[in-house]
Amino acid sequence: MFKKAIPLLIASTVLASPLQAQDINLASGSPNAPLEIYADNGIEWQQNAQLIIAQGNAVAKRAGVTLNADELRAYYTEDDAQQEASGNTNIHRLEALGAVNIVSATEKVTGDKAVYDLKRAIMVVSGTRPKLTTPQDVISADDTLEYWEERAQAVARGNATAVREGRKIKADVLAALFIKDKQGNSQIHRVNAFGNVVIVTKTEHITADKGIYNVNSAVATLSGAVKIKRGGNLLNGCSATVNLKTNTSRLKACAGTNDNRVRGLVLPTAKTMQ
Repeated sequence: MFKKAIPLLIASTVLASPLQAQDINLASGSPNAPLEIYADNGIEWQQNAQLIIAQGNAVAKRAGVTLNADELRAYYTEDDAQQEASGNTNIHRLEALGAVNIVSATEKVTGDKAVYDLKRAIMVVSGTRPKLTTPQDVISADDTLEYWEERAQAVARGNATAVREGRKIKADVLAALFIKDKQGNSQIHRVNAFGNVVIVTKTEHITADKGIYNVNSAVATLSGAVKIKRGGNLLNGCSATVNLKTNTSRLKACAGTNDNRVRGLVLPTAKTMQ
């Protein structure tokens, strides 16, 4: 078996800051960098279909980002005669099938299938529990994991979970927002949670409809049918602030209603029969 390689130049119509090369920004990280494709079982170029297929431990590399899969499919266009004469190829869609592994200097994404829209700079990963791993955080979901380069956002759908230092938040949908640190690397600074939000601390089990989690302060602001359960005790309210570092929760009543009290059920400690 041997390995073939072919360098492909992605058109420079998608612009972005070079600092994004530290992230999993295969589309926009370095708009003038070539995309190199390798495969153990060879590369098939279907010119009529404008499709390149790489099979067997297929690899795509671009500006510090590496994509591995069992098979890669690159769909391209040749917009005009000038571009065709220059030998450049405008790849607009990249599909990775089987054992998908996407790695940059600071991030890693795994899944069974990935579809990369290079024009819109959006990647959708699906399969068995797709996962995004950064030096601080792990985000995973049952259905899909979306990576939006230009929005600096990752969206996990279907029993989604975000974990940092053992602290966990779950919801139907989690949207993680990134910011740059002083070294130009991306870090998750906020996670928005939607639907069936669950937070579990050492002492409490908390549920709500929606939530905003500040990952640096470890403070979650929850709203909508908030319930806090501690042992056999249960508190109900409209909103709550939960500090996952200190395990401190503050429940608030509903505003603008006739009955704006926080409700609680406190069970007495059972006495031991003598």
